Amino acid sequence: METPPRALPSGLATALVFGASGAVLVLEIVALRLVGPYVGVTLQVSSSVIGIALAAIAYGTWLGGRLADRYDPRVLLVPALLLGAIFTAVTLPLVRFGGEILRGGAAPAVLLLAALAVFLPAFILSAVTPLVVKLQLSDLNRTGSVVGRLSSMGTLGAITATLATGFVFVAAVPSSWIIISLAVLLALSGGGLAWWLRGTSLPGKPRTRAVLVTVGLVGAGLGVASPNPCDVETAYHCARVQEDPSEPGGRELILNSARHSYVDLDNPRNLEFAYIQWIGAVADVLPGGPVDALHLGGGGFTMPAYVRATRPGSDQLVIELDGGLVDLDRRKLGLRTGPDLRVRVGDARVGVTDQPTGSYDFVVGDAFGHLTVPWHLATREMAQEIARVLRPTGIYVQNVIDYPPGRFLRAEVATVAAAFPHVALISSQEALDGEVGANFVIMASASPLPVDEVSRRLPELNDPAVMLTGAALSDFVDNARILTDDYAPVDQLLAG
Repeated sequence: METPPRALPSGLATALVFGASGAVLVLEIVALRLVGPYVGVTLQVSSSVIGIALAAIAYGTWLGGRLADRYDPRVLLVPALLLGAIFTAVTLPLVRFGGEILRGGAAPAVLLLAALAVFLPAFILSAVTPLVVKLQLSDLNRTGSVVGRLSSMGTLGAITATLATGFVFVAAVPSSWIIISLAVLLALSGGGLAWWLRGTSLPGKPRTRAVLVTVGLVGAGLGVASPNPCDVETAYHCARVQEDPSEPGGRELILNSARHSYVDLDNPRNLEFAYIQWIGAVADVLPGGPVDALHLGGGGFTMPAYVRATRPGSDQLVIELDGGLVDLDRRKLGLRTGPDLRVRVGDARVGVTDQPTGSYDFVVGDAFGHLTVPWHLATREMAQEIARVLRPTGIYVQNVIDYPPGRFLRAEVATVAAAFPHVALISSQEALDGEVGANFVIMASASPLPVDEVSRRLPELNDPAVMLTGAALSDFVDNARILTDDYAPVDQLLAG
């Protein structure tokens, strides 16, 4: 006579719900980092990953409930965990090989890549909770307390996983190792539960289970061997440095999928990117001698190196959010910090607020999240803080990227103009005419700008540009709405 299977103890049931819910949130957070190198890190990408994960949770929970009513949940729990492990393991090759095909794609490509990154494992693991709930409902008089307890533990598992992943795991190990470790942990959990339920027959023939295990192992192997687009994964970026074949000292910094900075290790005066040349032209017309400069965003530290080379003795502070990026700059891009060039790791908005009033001659805004200025750095309140830390004759320059019809650019120029009485805009003629997407440099000051001096320099650069001022700039802005801390839809304006 066959021994009947044992019911799940409350502690084991709680652990299963806590762990499965936590695993889904780990996958969701890491998915944002996996897709970033191919489609960037924008609000649309984040929304896609979150939306796909929520859809997986909804459908997985529905399926788990249906299966729990039709079959013995004890027979389904182990396959759910093992399939969750397999689908987690194959996430890496799916995203990395699929990302090369979908790189830089439009919204459908972003949604598809997000689905490859999170849907399958989240879908399967979300079925665990209703299976466990069904097993615990032996007494209808305790339905409310059982469902409430397991629901709360699932939520606590998700919260714990979110905090642990965001604060610990991502900062400690690469995303690929988080995924592989999670797959191994799920497989071990499934094996342990199978041992505990050894009186319960599992579905499928031994050959079928062997095939599933093989698929999981192959998936994990492909994930480890699949092309990794990163030299290093920092807390915020997939970063790599590539050499310029035409320039022995040339190095290009790639953050996620964007060409972020160009550094010439042999000649810091060599400014490759057009917008950096334009900012350099503004720096060159500042009053002679050393300057006090504040840089919001470090990137490859191209402009701080240029100011150091062209104005010896200058005192510069760079506020860079990503400490891992600063370390990479030191190792591969020749960054040398010291009393004349200091780095503060932290948020630019917070860093500016901490600076004394009237302490800088030159402020450079070049902080980006992929190709987007972080919204809290694009508001009137932020511009007012920058105006506060500048000296009366100081100049603020801000790098902005936009595409036709230029809705964000117009709003940002209007926003800066709300804090500064004198504003100008620099870019190529075709970009200002709305023919192409490009970089734009906003120049602002409390005093009249040196527009004539800068205008004379712009046509002489490797990437010539023109400047809009006065009535022409007002016509260009065309009553655009000012961005504030209460209203700053930066991503939506860019997507318009």
